[in-house]
Amino acid sequence: MATPQYTGFNTATQTAAQFDAGLRQHMLRVFNFMGLGLAVTGLVAMFIASTPALYQPIFGTPLKWVVMLAPLAFVFFFSFKIETMSASTAQAAFWAFCAVMGLSMASIFLVFTGTSIARTFFISATMFGATSLYGYTTQRDLSRFGSFLMMGLIGIVIASLVNIFLGSSVMQFAISILGVLIFTGLTAWDTQNIKEQYAENHGAESLTKLAVFGALSLYLNFVNIFQLLLNLTGQREE
Repeated sequence: MATPQYTGFNTATQTAAQFDAGLRQHMLRVFNFMGLGLAVTGLVAMFIASTPALYQPIFGTPLKWVVMLAPLAFVFFFSFKIETMSASTAQAAFWAFCAVMGLSMASIFLVFTGTSIARTFFISATMFGATSLYGYTTQRDLSRFGSFLMMGLIGIVIASLVNIFLGSSVMQFAISILGVLIFTGLTAWDTQNIKEQYAENHGAESLTKLAVFGALSLYLNFVNIFQLLLNLTGQREE
């Protein structure tokens, strides 16, 4: 008696296994880009903060506004050019963005103690990691929360710009709390989006760009969570 051959079932199982392996590799690549980007940012920030000849001409003059707004220009560049730029250009722009972000964040080492910066970093990493893991593993569709989170993000940006002129500590406190909640939610949402955007037929070039842009989204979420928590709990230098 011939043994039945479940060719279709075996092929489907193999295809699913290959897809899962490819997805895990893609997600690992996204987090590797993000982690290396954070390392670049941290190293640049510490180097600038420890070199008075560099930070004094920047943060002691109106040039600080150029430095603070430069990362925003990179974000707009990515948003409008990601579809047309090559994978190598996307990577170069990402590393440049991380370096410029480090330049703009150097001031935190001048304002807050090293202990509070390290403590806040690990708290942020724990929050980010747990939320991103939820976004990756949950079967719940988080897309319905996307519009709400984006509206909240726009509100936070507008409120932050207004508070630059008002200088209200109460308003800054509220912005920081709401911001942490919004960017934590965005971390789960973005992680699920990155997972769903993956497909084997994208090709190496497209997958690299997807990985870079996904890393940028998660990087921005983490950095904002860190900065907002630092504003809430950070201990300032005497």
